[in-house]
Order: sequence, then C-alpha cells, then structure tokens
Amino acid sequence: MTQSFKPVRKAVFPVAGLGTRLLPATKSMPKEMLTVIDRPLIQYAVDEAREAGIDQLIMVTGRGKNSLVDYFDISFELEATMRDKGKDLSVLDSSRVPYGELITVRQQQPLGLGHAVWCARHVVGNEPFAVLLPDDLMAGTPGALKQMVDAYNEVGGNIVCAEEVAPDKTGSYGIVTPGESRGKLTEVRGLVEKPKPEVAPSRLGVIGRYILQPEVMDVLDAQETGAGGEIQLTDAMARLIGTQPFHAVKVDAVRHDCGDRAGYVRATIALALEREDLREVVREAMKQG
Repeated sequence: MTQSFKPVRKAVFPVAGLGTRLLPATKSMPKEMLTVIDRPLIQYAVDEAREAGIDQLIMVTGRGKNSLVDYFDISFELEATMRDKGKDLSVLDSSRVPYGELITVRQQQPLGLGHAVWCARHVVGNEPFAVLLPDDLMAGTPGALKQMVDAYNEVGGNIVCAEEVAPDKTGSYGIVTPGESRGKLTEVRGLVEKPKPEVAPSRLGVIGRYILQPEVMDVLDAQETGAGGEIQLTDAMARLIGTQPFHAVKVDAVRHDCGDRAGYVRATIALALEREDLREVVREAMKQG
C-alpha cells in the first residue's frame, strides 16, 4: 500500500540578503532582480516552485526589497500602453500572481538563513514547506523542486538537494554524513555546516533547495547561533535527524551560483545556448571573442 504524505503547498524564498558579492550592481537593486537573459532570478525560482505544485509563495524580504514584490504586481500603466499599441500581453503572464498567492514577511536583521526561514513560521503553520534560494538557478526539466517533491511523495520527511562538491569547497556548504543510498536518494545521518576538508564527513554538499517539516521551526525558536555567529538552517535540520525521515537527493539539473560574478555570467551563456532564438547569435559571438 502506498503511503501518502501531507502535500507540499508552500514555499519560502529568503530574499532579504544584501548581495555583497555582486556590488555595486546590488547597491540599489535586489540581487534577485538581476536578469538572466530576459527574466530576473526570482522569476526562475517562482516558475520552478509553481511547476512543483506550490500555490503559496512566501517571500522573506528586507529593506530596499520592495521591487521584488512590485515585480509580481499588475502594472496597469504598462499593460494599458502595450494594449493600445497592439502588443502581446502574454509575455507578462509569468510575472502575474493571483490574489493571495504571494505573502511577504520581513527579516529586520541579517541573522542567517535559519533566522530568515523562522521569520515565515506563522505563514508556514503546521505544514511541510519548501525553501528555494534564488541565487541558485537550477536549470533542468523537470525542475529541481518538482524532482524533490516526487522524491518526497515516495519517502516523506525532510529532503535536501545535494551535489558532489570539490574537496577544497566543503567549507562553503552544509555537508551530509551519508547513510544508505538508493538511486538518487541518500539517507542523511548527519549534517555539518561548512567543515574544513580534513574533517568533512563526505563531499555531498547541500545546495539551495529544501523540503522541510514544520518541526524545524520549533528548533529555530531557540535562536541558537552556529558558524559565522548566524542562526544556521543546517544546524536546525541536523536536530531533526533520527526523529523524522531525512534524505538528500541528487537531481537532474545544472546549478548556477548566480550570487557570484562568474556563476552569473556562466548562467547567462548556458541558458542562452539552450534558446532557439539566441543560440546561433551567442555561438557566433563566442567564436569572434
């Protein structure tokens, strides 16, 4: 008999960060509004969430992030102008959010990813929820979160997206202590935040997609600080291991770290090469370069 689990309907987008790695571009523009070709990073993350069945988008914002919310609003002047000129309005469809689908909460201090997620606790309530970091643009079909939801429907509990990282990069990730593996799923027996290579339990690093049970909010209530003096989501997740099912999943998707200059450029080129309307132009430009 197939076991059923409470569906994942809500997604948290921690978007209050300052984007210091991309200064000066992010001095007055949220990093999540930087465009890769013709869509801002936040749009890619929202599209991925919607494909996975998410029907409530929870954005944890901060000062100077109003444009993120405005982007998903209806732009009456723009649409009226386009309509008068006979332009196709369907290009705006993905940037429209139905009433009640988007909720914002405020993270008033930059106290870490765990704190940002905790700020959404009252909206999440007693339901499992996804967390998507828009910095990590995941290019794949189906999307990374859809693949994770499929895995969740099979095993339940908590699921993190993970990939093999270079040995000298373990200090930049939460690293999994692996248990039994089955296909693309690996049992998580422990999580260590940013370990040095010589003490890292594996090279399986957690990247910016999570499906979590609401009990993680109870752990975050303690506001305990970890690496960097911040409230770490990895530390809170680690407390759930052994009390709930916990797995890491490798997805068929390419991750682009768009919070980094080089990653942002690579993402733009990679996605342009996948588009029929841009592919040949970009290839020709690369040959000339």
